[in-house]
Amino acid sequence: MKYLYVGALAEVERPALTAIGECAARRFGMQVREIALPSIDFAFDAGRKQYASTEALELAARMCPPDAAKLLAVTERDLFVPVLTFVFGQAQLGGRAAIVSLARLRQEFYGLPANPPVFLERARKEALHELGHTFGLVHCATETCAMSLATGVRHIDSKEAAFCTPCGARLVRHQVNS
Repeated sequence: MKYLYVGALAEVERPALTAIGECAARRFGMQVREIALPSIDFAFDAGRKQYASTEALELAARMCPPDAAKLLAVTERDLFVPVLTFVFGQAQLGGRAAIVSLARLRQEFYGLPANPPVFLERARKEALHELGHTFGLVHCATETCAMSLATGVRHIDSKEAAFCTPCGARLVRHQVNS
């Protein structure tokens, strides 16, 4: 049996990890296991004061247990790729590993009071988005679909923690053919 692993770096709080794991288990129909992941401090870029997403994703891919269908790494670190100011996450399209940053999903990042329900809903949506990529899903034009590209937190808020009908069908086909 293959499992969906949710890997937390030390700084991730339990409520976020639980919300992500429960949502992923429901949407992908897989048992979820947790795994502790090492620090991504090696990926810190002092000039940007952010962490290189691709390097962190490569670490997650190397840490993927043999019985893992997929591994989602979860971090509080602010991630980037060189051509973008930031990323909410990154994934191996059709691969085994993905990473999600919770940093910009928090209201506090924008100077607003904490709002745990909003934060946890954003975390669920972004986890589904990045895991969707590992199952071969690409960005979707349906704005409410979890696979819709979000370039800002307001777009995440307008998405649902679910896949549109066409993306859901592609996901089922992928799971059947795997």
